[in-house]
Amino acid sequence: MEMVTPAEKAALESRLAALIGNRQVISQKIAEARALGDLKENGDYHAAREQQGMEEAEIRRLQERLSRLSVIDESRRQTDIVFLGATVRVQEEGADETELFKMVGEFSGTMPEDYTEVTATSPMGEALMKARVGETVGVRTPRGVKKFKIVEIL
Repeated sequence: MEMVTPAEKAALESRLAALIGNRQVISQKIAEARALGDLKENGDYHAAREQQGMEEAEIRRLQERLSRLSVIDESRRQTDIVFLGATVRVQEEGADETELFKMVGEFSGTMPEDYTEVTATSPMGEALMKARVGETVGVRTPRGVKKFKIVEIL
């Protein structure tokens, strides 16, 4: 079962609603292209049908995903333990600088400048999940295990 924050669920539902709302637009494009005649060499028709197929597949994927996910209750979240939705300040062993990671159920698609998003199923996310301030966690990387100390949970 996938766990997400309420904001992540709202974003998924918004994306689904936009795709469902776009069905009429695509149907109209297909009808207009069909009215132009010969469908064998009608690029607009084929492009609209391809877009329709991709969006319908995405609608099914989102509906399936939304039916299986679990939304965390952020009001019951503990502030002394890393969990979904938490922003964590860590310091790599041997480094002077700290880094910020935010535990997310799904990447937002943006590249925030002040923190790095990590999912609970990523190596960093698995290591951070349920860690406490002061603990040191090991993260498996292609170059070996890196150690990070949990400095602060924001």
